[in-house]
Amino acid sequence: MSPATTDHGGKGAMTATDIQIAICGSAGDGTIAAGNILRNALATAGYRVISFDVYPPEIRGFGKCISRLRITTEQAYSLKEKSDCLISLDDSHTIPHVGEVRDFGAVIFEAKPVAQVPEGGHITAHVRPGQIPYGFSIREISEQATSSNRSRNVVALAIMAGLFGLDKGPFRQTIDSTFGKKNKKVAEVNLDAFETGYAVGAATFKLDSVKFGPPGKSVRQGKVTILSGNAATVRGLLDAGIDCYFGYPITPATSIMERLAVEMPKRGKRLLQTEDEISAIAATVGAGYAGARAATATSGPGLALMMEMLGLGTIAEVPAVVLVSQRGGPSTGMPTKTEQSDLNAAVYGSHGDSPRIVIAPTNVEGCYRCAGKAFEMAEAYQTPVIVLLDLYLSNRYETVVLANEAPFNPDCNKRWRRTERDEVYRRFAASDDQISARAIPGDEGGMHVVTGLEHNELGRPNDTPEIHTAMSVKRHDKLKAALRHPDFTICKRFGDDGPIDVGLLGWGSTFGECLEAMFMARAEGIRCAAMKVVMLSPFPADPVAEFMDDCKAVLVPELNFQGQFARLVQAELARPVVPLAKVSCGPMRVEDIVEEIRRLAAQVHQPLAAE
Repeated sequence: MSPATTDHGGKGAMTATDIQIAICGSAGDGTIAAGNILRNALATAGYRVISFDVYPPEIRGFGKCISRLRITTEQAYSLKEKSDCLISLDDSHTIPHVGEVRDFGAVIFEAKPVAQVPEGGHITAHVRPGQIPYGFSIREISEQATSSNRSRNVVALAIMAGLFGLDKGPFRQTIDSTFGKKNKKVAEVNLDAFETGYAVGAATFKLDSVKFGPPGKSVRQGKVTILSGNAATVRGLLDAGIDCYFGYPITPATSIMERLAVEMPKRGKRLLQTEDEISAIAATVGAGYAGARAATATSGPGLALMMEMLGLGTIAEVPAVVLVSQRGGPSTGMPTKTEQSDLNAAVYGSHGDSPRIVIAPTNVEGCYRCAGKAFEMAEAYQTPVIVLLDLYLSNRYETVVLANEAPFNPDCNKRWRRTERDEVYRRFAASDDQISARAIPGDEGGMHVVTGLEHNELGRPNDTPEIHTAMSVKRHDKLKAALRHPDFTICKRFGDDGPIDVGLLGWGSTFGECLEAMFMARAEGIRCAAMKVVMLSPFPADPVAEFMDDCKAVLVPELNFQGQFARLVQAELARPVVPLAKVSCGPMRVEDIVEEIRRLAAQVHQPLAAE
């Protein structure tokens, strides 16, 4: 694949720019800060950006940090396997990643270490034939520009920008806005460091093949911005009119609460940090019962603690939104590594038959839509709704286009209104759609009983087989309407139409890698298509079955050990699929998916053995 052009599978557009840059260093080197500046500057310049940072579990002072960014002029869907440029801020952490730079890509590093390094300890001993090494006195340049080595990250970034001839304006604007908020003098120092480093890079004879084309065409409709998955989720919650948020900090969901803590008071809304996840979900269900749009966010360990109260939300038919950003497990597991292993807990967790709606966005813009639509569904179908994110999606930044006006319905309640003076309100009354009219506490004549016990239409405890059967049917059947929820994509097909050799079924953050793999397979002449499944419960059996009818083989890539989504598909449809289950602690490799597509395509074209 050329670094300058990429075929996006027959969309009719060739990208003029498709560059991936990786910055690697130790905690405290400013690796992530440099990545943030680069990301925001290039987004400001008009490029599309996907970025994802890797950081250690320790809070400060230890471990490796990597910031990876893919910069394109057309929409891309995942990071690339090989980077076009690697910037080293710490050779000991960067050396293992030198092999991730493509042939004729650039490796930028410190040429004058302050201390003697052991044999093989300098990055120059590991740069591979075909890679282009660029050694600079990064520390000296920083000290000359700012009388400190603390600007090494900005200098290294500036050298890269100068070497590749990037416009200085967006970088200066980003640095000024980033550091100027803290201290104008700090901003000026970093601008000096950038100018000095840029001049050095621009004066360097360029040998690599990395070339940036002009930015893509501007978007005419909507607001173009760059957001992380968690930031987009917060935007969706706010635009949907969240009233209350209750939460307890847990990686990687914490930034949802942090951002809401800043924004909600401005809107007269309430946020409470609770003592644990149990009280967070209890307060969320309680606020939902009182008529508020209420949400909480957690990760796998917190979701485990919420199971009992989720069951209460189901039997009491109370709206509640739970955002779950998955991480490596089980138990405390790997807080800073991504995984898709809470699917079983989200769909099947809690005691008894406890159905709820589970949706999973596949990109950052989807985080925005799913967060807002979750409130609509919770109210419309009177049930808890779980939105499944993961660390990769929560922390991934993408250039997105948001509508100028919020696309969410501010009130989806089926409200009860008293029609007769002596009318008895039946909170759980039977109806054609199995959704009962809902009275909010305080509504005149709407007094009723809500309990965690099985109950009759009035809400009074009743454990007869007839009542339990009727209420079980009610709680399950009413959710089927969510498969037709207005203006919500439950699943969508991409790629070749009609009969195909290999179909990909993907969910969550891994679907971006599925799309990229599909494009590559189609470029090789393999008839291939991919379907993203956003609604996981209730399961969209009919459209998925229709897609599978066209496939000679179905591949299900996902980031967990058991192949949880593959098992869900097989349980719902009783059809065979091929799982591709990885626990790689990071995003799935596109090449792994492509390799499996090739294998399956060759297999389905093998002649049948003679009888």
